Amino acid sequence: MRKAALHNLGCKVNAYETEAMQQLLENAGYEIVPFHETADVYVINTCSVTNMADRKSRQMIHRARKQNPQSIVVAAGCYVQSAGGGATEDGMADIILGNNKKNRLVPMIEQFERERRSVSELEDVNDGKKEYERLSITKTAEHTRAFIKVQDGCSQFCSYCIIPYTRGRVRSRALEDILCEIRTLAAGGCREVVLTGIHLSSYGVDTGDSLLHLVAEAHNIEGVARIRLGSLEPGIITEEFARALAGMEKFCPHFHLSLQSGCDATLKRMNRRYTTEEYADRCALLRRYFKNPAITTDVIVGFPGETDEEFQQTKRFLERIRFYEMHIFKYSMRKGTRAAGMEPQVAEPVKAERSAELIALGAQMSKAYRDSFLGTRTAALLEEPLEYGGVSYYAGYTKEYVKVAVEAGKNSPNSIVFGKITRQLDRELYLMVEF
Repeated sequence: MRKAALHNLGCKVNAYETEAMQQLLENAGYEIVPFHETADVYVINTCSVTNMADRKSRQMIHRARKQNPQSIVVAAGCYVQSAGGGATEDGMADIILGNNKKNRLVPMIEQFERERRSVSELEDVNDGKKEYERLSITKTAEHTRAFIKVQDGCSQFCSYCIIPYTRGRVRSRALEDILCEIRTLAAGGCREVVLTGIHLSSYGVDTGDSLLHLVAEAHNIEGVARIRLGSLEPGIITEEFARALAGMEKFCPHFHLSLQSGCDATLKRMNRRYTTEEYADRCALLRRYFKNPAITTDVIVGFPGETDEEFQQTKRFLERIRFYEMHIFKYSMRKGTRAAGMEPQVAEPVKAERSAELIALGAQMSKAYRDSFLGTRTAALLEEPLEYGGVSYYAGYTKEYVKVAVEAGKNSPNSIVFGKITRQLDRELYLMVEF
């Protein structure tokens, strides 16, 4: 049996697509092996969100070639979409699969084997006429939790972001196609689904549907115990949206609201379409409808023109909102974006200093949020066995995505247990005693 290995870089959408490509290979008769092993085919699903992501994508392509010079190396995704033909100039990749072409993986491998020359499937994803690419999964590696891609593309054009150029305009997946996939996964034992997309908030704008309707329909599927959302834009959080979600028992009050900066002047240069006060109002709305919801975010430091005072405004705003978790990124110049031509560019040492400061702040706020659950009664979906201090546990997550451990006993992965969070075991792990 021929062997194939896959490696994913980047976001949850990429991870979903990598799983889908793996299942295409399995259906074609390939045995899937770890990426570090010798394989006949290597597939690297690349990322281009930062310069570092580009570099890691190139490194993984080279690593695959080095591991087995006789193998077929496939480079797919955002980096090759942005690099175009340049992705194969050094001869490392045999097959290039751009975005919206990943379902062509097996036919492209077969074409390469017939012709023994480099082949490429790249198209202009920005012509506005592309349909949603049909990819699906029937199982998930995590078993307990499945990430479901429901949307592709973005039409926001934030001044720093390359993704609209690599993913194209908004394209929504058909509602029944999504629900069919969730039913299949639930029948296979999956208890939690996470709806994700490149710009999830825009789901349905091209089809007359909405993300709220999708969540409501998924809520009706038997076997699904939890529904979680991927990254959202603040504008989607309305009174109607919050009230409706609060009325759904299966919904997890874990909101990743993209912020990027806590300074209005910086937000304007970024072409973000809200102010800090509007963002704060959305967070207040969530806290009105949900008891202690988890609110997480992304922040970019060192955006062109960011002064010391603008950075301090951001820091004060973050302290005001009190996030559960923050993903801090140093601004990365992307050729072809408006921000690449903005002046002044912030020096790397300044970016590093600001990043470290916000990472430290984020750690403090994260601990404070997790500590707020001490003494409370809650439920956790167990995922995996864990040994800690010579005791056997099962680790899992609350609806707010706080990690807890319960003593193994009669428990097993993929079960939901109820208990009281009593103390901190480790930096991000809390003990929950069943009742």
